[in-house]
Order: sequence, then C-alpha cells, then structure tokens
Amino acid sequence: MLKRGKIILFQKAFVFLCEFNGVLQINHLSKTEDVKTFFTEFIADITAIDLPDKFTFPFYYRPHELAKIAATELQAYLKTQDDWTHNFGIDPAADGMVIGKMFGVLVVQNREKKLGYLAAVSGKLAGKNDHDRFVPPVFDMLTTDGFFHQEVQVLNKMNDEVERLENSPAFLDFQTHYATEHKKLTELLENARLAQVEGRKNRKARREAAHLSLSNEALDHFESQLVKESLHQKHLYKQFCTEKKKELHTLELEMKQRIDRIKQLKADRKKYSNDLQQRLFDQYSFLNTEGNVKRLTELFDGIPPSGAGECAAPKLLQHAFQEGYKPVALAEFWWGASPKSEIRKHGFYYPACHGKCKPILTHMLSGMEVDENPMLKNPAEGKTLPIVFEDAHLLVVNKPAEFLSVPGKTIKDCVYERIKKEYPHASGPLIVHRLDMSTSGLLLIAKSLEIHKELQKQFIERTIKKRYVALLEGTLAEDYGTVDLPLRVDLDDRPRQLVCAEHGKHAKTVWRVLERKDNRTKVHFVPITGRTHQLRVHAAHALGLDAPIVGDDLYGAPSDRLYLHAELLEFTHPVTKKTLKIHVSPDF
Repeated sequence: MLKRGKIILFQKAFVFLCEFNGVLQINHLSKTEDVKTFFTEFIADITAIDLPDKFTFPFYYRPHELAKIAATELQAYLKTQDDWTHNFGIDPAADGMVIGKMFGVLVVQNREKKLGYLAAVSGKLAGKNDHDRFVPPVFDMLTTDGFFHQEVQVLNKMNDEVERLENSPAFLDFQTHYATEHKKLTELLENARLAQVEGRKNRKARREAAHLSLSNEALDHFESQLVKESLHQKHLYKQFCTEKKKELHTLELEMKQRIDRIKQLKADRKKYSNDLQQRLFDQYSFLNTEGNVKRLTELFDGIPPSGAGECAAPKLLQHAFQEGYKPVALAEFWWGASPKSEIRKHGFYYPACHGKCKPILTHMLSGMEVDENPMLKNPAEGKTLPIVFEDAHLLVVNKPAEFLSVPGKTIKDCVYERIKKEYPHASGPLIVHRLDMSTSGLLLIAKSLEIHKELQKQFIERTIKKRYVALLEGTLAEDYGTVDLPLRVDLDDRPRQLVCAEHGKHAKTVWRVLERKDNRTKVHFVPITGRTHQLRVHAAHALGLDAPIVGDDLYGAPSDRLYLHAELLEFTHPVTKKTLKIHVSPDF
C-alpha cells in the first residue's frame, strides 16, 4: 500500500538496488555516444579481445574482460561528469543525503555488428530517470504527465485529509474531553456499584443485629423496612446507571463517528493505493530475445517485491531487445558508500539479486546461450575428507573448502553423505555442527544419536571452544577487539545476511591480529554466537572490521578460495569426560 510521506515511500520502493564487484579506472571518457539508443563505443582498443562463447550468468559470475573495460569507462564518467549532482558518499565535501548506487554495463553488438555497451543505474539517479548516459527504466513513473504522477497527487490529498482530521485542534480537544469524561462517568458508575454492595452489607449487618434484640413482631416490621430501603436503593441505582450510561453511550458514539470518518478515509486510501500499485505493476512488461513479453505480475508468485524491475540488469536487457542489439556480456558494480544494513564495497562487482531480479532475468534470458550456473556443479568432486581424530564414539574431519556439510538443493555430495556411506551402522544426524560450504576446517561428527545429543548440548550451552583463522583484505589498525552486530537473512537475496538492529539475532565475534603483510591481515576469530555467515559479515561490514575475508564472493571479491579456516575445536568427550583439543592449521 502507498502510505504517508507524500507517497515518497512508494517512489523509493521502486528505486532499489541489485548488486555487483571490482574496481577498474581510466582517465578519459568516450565521446562517441548515440543519445537516442544509448549505445556507447569503447575508447579502449578491444580488437584483440575475444567475445565470450555464452552470455554472463548474472547470479554468479566473474566479469568478462569486455565488461570490465566498459565498467572502467563508465566509472571514469562517474568521476568526471557534471551532467547531474548526486552524493554517493565518496566526496566528504558533497552536499545532500549519501546514497550509494548500483550501476550496470551491458556489452552489445548493434545492428551493424559493431561492439559497444549500454549503461544503467538501479533506481533513479539525482531524483530522476531521464539521463543521456543511462538507458531509461522499463516504465518511468516519474514523468509529470503520466498516470502515476497524477494518481499520486490524489493520494497526497487523501493523506493530507487524514493528517488534517487526525491533527485538527477540534479532534485533539475532543480526544482529551472524551478521555476525561469517559474516565469520570466510568468512575461514577463504579462508585454507584460499590455503594450498592456497601448498602447490602449494611442491611445484612443490621438484620443480624435485629434478630438478636427485637421481638418477632418488631422484627417483621424491621424486615419490611429493610426491603423497602433495598428496593428504593435499587431504583435509584438503576435510574442513575441508565442516565450515566446514556451519557457514556452518547460520548462513545460521537467519538466513533469521528474515528470512523478517519478509518473510512484510510480504507479508501488503501484501496486506491492497492489499485494504483496493481496498475503500476501492469506497466512493467519484459521482453526476451525471442520477442516474448511477460508482465511483472506474471513473473512472480503473489505480489512482486518493491523495486522489482528497477535494477540495472533488467533495464539493460530490455533496452537491448527493444533496439535489436545482441547482448554479449553483463557486469554490475557498486558506486559509493555502503548502505547501513547491507555490505557493498565501492567499485566491487556484485551478482544480480535473487528476490527482485531472478524471476525477471530468468524470463529475459530465455532462448539465449548463458554460462552454466556454477552452483550446480559439485564442488566436492575429486576431493577427499581427511579424518584427524576418531574413536568408537565420534570423529573429527578436516573439511576442504568448497565442500558441503549437508546436502544442498541440487548437490547431494557432502560430508554427511560421505560419512553415512563410510559408516553405514552409525545412527542419528551424524553432523553435530556445520561449516559454510566455502569454509574449510574441523567438523565434529557423532556416530550415535546419544553422542550427538551430548555434543549438541555442549554447543547449545556454548562450552565448546571454536577458533578460526581468516585472511582479510586491508590492514587493521587495532590488534584485537570485538564485533557485536545483530544479523538476519536478506529476504530479497538469500543466503546473504543483513545487519539489523530491529529484527536481527544477537551475533558477537572476538578477534585478534596474527600478522600484517602485503596489505592483508591474518586474524583469529572466536565466534561467541553461531549465526549464519557471522564471521564473513562481521569482517566485511563497515560497522565491523570493514575488511572482507579474501575470496568472499558474497561480501567481498572472489578469489581462488575463501580464506577462512576452522582450526581449533575444544570439547568434553561425552563418554570419557576428558577434554579434547584438536587443532589443524590452515594451508594459507
């Protein structure tokens, strides 16, 4: 629903970001640009660069050389342009709210088979969608003569009327009057009821005393007087209650009428807003290379998430298909300061988000030859699972990097399946705790359900000691410290995690520097809690160490591996009750 804030909330909702990674720079800028089609020729000499065999798989990729050159040239433009003003948070002297942005480049062949690229920004830029350098949105809701702008004016008037009624002196005064009078009448009714109760107690006491002192004849007369007194008191009480309840009902009715008017306006606004949202969704129709068109509402189960269709990648492909260009390679990068909750590094490339972009891009790429999804390949193929400790009750393995702990959605080869096959008579869940697929190191396994329960209890009570070694990008200034940032899953881009003070779970990590070398820092991590991606987020986030783990393809930049290793496990053996301390150093 489009609510308050002069409908700015809804406009902002469609100005969301996708995500992307890497920094390339040049000092000059292409001047050869077709303003109508946004086709930009390369400045760099690209004649020796081979075209990719297939188009970029947008959800996990390393940019093709052509895409990196296009991104470099676009970044040069962003550094030197004076076409518009936007505070990315790079220049400390810049005015305005700091908002980093996701940009995208799409290398294409035009109708003449000439190679160039298109550029796009996720959401609006400098308060508008109309820019000479960037392809237009799939639907521009900001045009002043468009239906959205006009309907927003209607909603703004409805918002104004709701605000006027809720904050009018007459309504606020009546609220105060209502609260005072309602309390007074309620207290009067309660006092009258208590007086009735007290009257009954008084008559009962007098009756009991009369039975002890009066004759039968005098007692009968006295009882008759008590009955008359009781009836009279009941009559007065009923009359009083009727009068006060009538006053209370009149007061409540007047309040209800005033509130109902506001409620009706809000209901009308909600319906109008929902209708407008649906109409807006219907304007977003996406092409693919086969010429098929699907509306936004056809691509999502249920209501599309806010911002769907406003990311750079859908904009780029839509324009390419409309102009008859052949898409060659795609890359998206972040420019500017990171949002407070997410992790975005200036100049880094990022994959397309799943929540907003996956249904759209899946349709748009239909019919194209696209690189294989690397997440469908078995990363554990050809790797062994070394055992570093074993007895009759449990074992500890040294899990290699890029090796699943438990079965995934599409890949079944994992530590659990390997152990299950190797120890067919072992019972229970086997895996006591997990490591991320990309993390290497010690993994504890129970051979029976009873041992599993005992070891799990130690994890729950946090009596098991764990320590990791990580290699971080950059040089940390301090020698040790603690990161305490609450985490929750990014609902629009699983499995990424967000820092969220409102809904996040407590997450705490203790760290200590081991070595500084070649602009990298090796550290010990001791997780006090065990949240998903805790060490990776605490390392990379600006409010944490602001130094991504080397090779972190979610929160930093890809490398040959994720340089994170679980090197130490210390726990109490469930049977012998002896303390076991197992250590395996990383190979980095």
